Amino acid sequence: MAFENPTDSTNVNLPATLDVPVLAIRNTVIFPVLAFPINVGRARSVKAVEDAKGTEEKYLGIFAQKDPKTENPEPHDLYQIGTVVKILKMVNVPGNKLNVIIQGLARARVVEWKEVNGTLRAELEVMKPEVPSLETDAMLGTLRELAQKIIDLTPQIPPEAEFLVRSVNDPGQLADIVASNMNIPPEEKQGLLETFPTRERVEKVIALLNKEIQVLELSNKIQTEVKGEMDKAQREYFLREQLKAIQKELGEVDERQEEFEELKKAIRRAKMPKEVEEVALKELKRMSRMSPGAAEYTVSRTYLDWLTELPWSLSSKDRFDINEAEKVLDDDHYGLEKVKTRILEYLAVRKLKQDMKGPILCLVGPPGVGKTSLAKSVAKALSRKLVRISLGGVRDEAEIRGHRRTYIGSMPGKIVKGLKKAGTNNPVFVLDEIDKLGADYRGDPSSALLEVLDPEQNDTFMDHYLDVAFDLSKVLFIATANVPDTIPGPLLDRMEVIRIAGYTHQEKRQIARKYLWKECLDDHGLSAEKVILTDEALDKVIEAYTREAGVRSLKRELAALCRWSAKEIASDKRVEITITAELVEEVRGPIHFFKEVAERTSVAGVATGLAWTAVGGEILFVEATRMKGKGGMTLTGSLGDVMKESVSVARSYIKSMADELGVDDAEFDALDLHVHVPSGAIPKDGPSAGVTMITALTSVLTGLPVDPTVAMTGEITLRGAVLPVGGIKEKILAAHRAGIRTVILPDKCKKDLIEVPEEIRNDLEFKFVSRMEEALNYTLGEDNLKEARRKVALKKQAREAASTPSTAQA
Repeated sequence: MAFENPTDSTNVNLPATLDVPVLAIRNTVIFPVLAFPINVGRARSVKAVEDAKGTEEKYLGIFAQKDPKTENPEPHDLYQIGTVVKILKMVNVPGNKLNVIIQGLARARVVEWKEVNGTLRAELEVMKPEVPSLETDAMLGTLRELAQKIIDLTPQIPPEAEFLVRSVNDPGQLADIVASNMNIPPEEKQGLLETFPTRERVEKVIALLNKEIQVLELSNKIQTEVKGEMDKAQREYFLREQLKAIQKELGEVDERQEEFEELKKAIRRAKMPKEVEEVALKELKRMSRMSPGAAEYTVSRTYLDWLTELPWSLSSKDRFDINEAEKVLDDDHYGLEKVKTRILEYLAVRKLKQDMKGPILCLVGPPGVGKTSLAKSVAKALSRKLVRISLGGVRDEAEIRGHRRTYIGSMPGKIVKGLKKAGTNNPVFVLDEIDKLGADYRGDPSSALLEVLDPEQNDTFMDHYLDVAFDLSKVLFIATANVPDTIPGPLLDRMEVIRIAGYTHQEKRQIARKYLWKECLDDHGLSAEKVILTDEALDKVIEAYTREAGVRSLKRELAALCRWSAKEIASDKRVEITITAELVEEVRGPIHFFKEVAERTSVAGVATGLAWTAVGGEILFVEATRMKGKGGMTLTGSLGDVMKESVSVARSYIKSMADELGVDDAEFDALDLHVHVPSGAIPKDGPSAGVTMITALTSVLTGLPVDPTVAMTGEITLRGAVLPVGGIKEKILAAHRAGIRTVILPDKCKKDLIEVPEEIRNDLEFKFVSRMEEALNYTLGEDNLKEARRKVALKKQAREAASTPSTAQA
């Protein structure tokens, strides 16, 4: 038989039935078209091929396995429809294997399975090719067109395939050729093999071709787009390389390359920690691959600028001369011994231990006492750079930690900005107004400061923008606050609080002479020879025109005197001016503050208390009056809940101790009491006015006036015990400013007097009490109280006598 055109079924003249050896194959299906090479390795399969090769016709039946994992398939493991093939060539290969080239001839159905000498054989019914109908012939063009399209979309298919598709004129054979080359599962190929009607088989192949074309078109589209992007990038790369070569030949320098080299040098110069340097170099490498026009390029460049400009290893040299540092502090500030001592202690320890961590100091005190300027002097004494940031009103956590680089316009936080501005990694960092931090939906800045102000963990401070650790342990942080109450507890716990109370009259005089008056003269173009300020004038300004803990208002008043003097001298009215106490009142007008204690406490029912405020100590008048009524109590003066409770405690105590205090308890139910604390527009609260409340109420009920030179403070209990309170130094300074001569304090506050300046302690008399009866003896007079008790006892006796009938009447 000749097979010059193996795809032409007319050349195949097979009998209707055949008895041939059977070859089982895996993972593929052989169609009755063309020639195929197959590898045969299993012993049973090799025997079947050799048996077929030994016959004259060399026919072989090939059937696909249902399960490719079956190693020695039996008849039930094979499909019942297969292909009759002719062995064209057989070559032995090492390993007892065969390479066989077969020619597909026709479809065949198994009639009966046999086994002869260990070889699987079968009696087959040969399926004759169907004569094409007109409808099937009409589908040939469609099939050929789709096959051509597949070839066009698949570059891997060889050019000979196009000729083969055009040369085959039988629809069934073309369908088989296409099906044998399609990338579909063996099950689907077996289904096509078992489809005998040509029209039905062609329709199935056309459907599969359409599906394959859709997949190929989508795949080609994706590949084209990806290739286009790659081509563009490659084109830019080659152009840049060519540009570099041209510039090199012309002797020109590549600006971008020069920029990258400069950045690399800057990274090395910064002497960053190893892990930070690795991040910087990685970012530089990433930036070098970007186009300068890309948005990310600018972001990376800015980030590298920040990394290279931070003082990773640059420190300023501390001044370890303790005496010189003490002189600087004394020259800049009068008093404030406690703060100065703490700074000198830090400097001494730093001198002995170079690697100590910076302390976290918090200066707490009223406005104008020099907290911020003291921090400046500390930097000057240590010979360090100063960085000051104001935290008042800061509500965004990113102000402290910075914004992440994913946001447009992101920047580092105030801490990193301050370090960059200082240029050293050990500046004095002033966190001004830390008690006025806010919090809202953008985060809590005080929580962000927890890491900054903790010496145990701020050596790895992480700014969101930098995203690398920076060592803050060498920084000396100094926070300032007016009141510690608004500072969150965990944040306050991390700081060493140093309280700065207000200045005494003597201290204000010294500050004015040494600092304020000289500054005012310089600011207004005057000299000490032309304008002389007498001590009496200065005392009057301090006492009559200012009443504050600090010296801010004092400086404003002195500046007003300088402005008036400048006007007089500039208008040629005077050449020299001596400012006296009388001239102060003439220039500044009526005095603003009076020593009014004596006048206000000259009547019964008025007592002088001492209060602590955010701006220092203040005197507090408590006024009480009585009127006919039904035992009611009225409270006015913008009192808080705690102070209202103090009034109730005072009333209950007096009523329970009426006989001992000289108060007629029979009058309680017939009287209404009214307690008022002047300056009603100012809210007042706290328990420390308890002693003052009892004194004022006892005074109005007994009719005994309070000693006008006595002021008092202390919390009281229902049993009359006097409990300790805070802010003693500020309260004593306020009492001294107001002209008080005697101060009554709780017995347990005796230890707090050590903070009061010696001249103030020497100028005042202190009475320490543990019981309310002791305080009343000092304020109302022990003899006066005895007389009041005697009068009340006589009144009771008279009432009893009036209510008892005489014997004669009985």
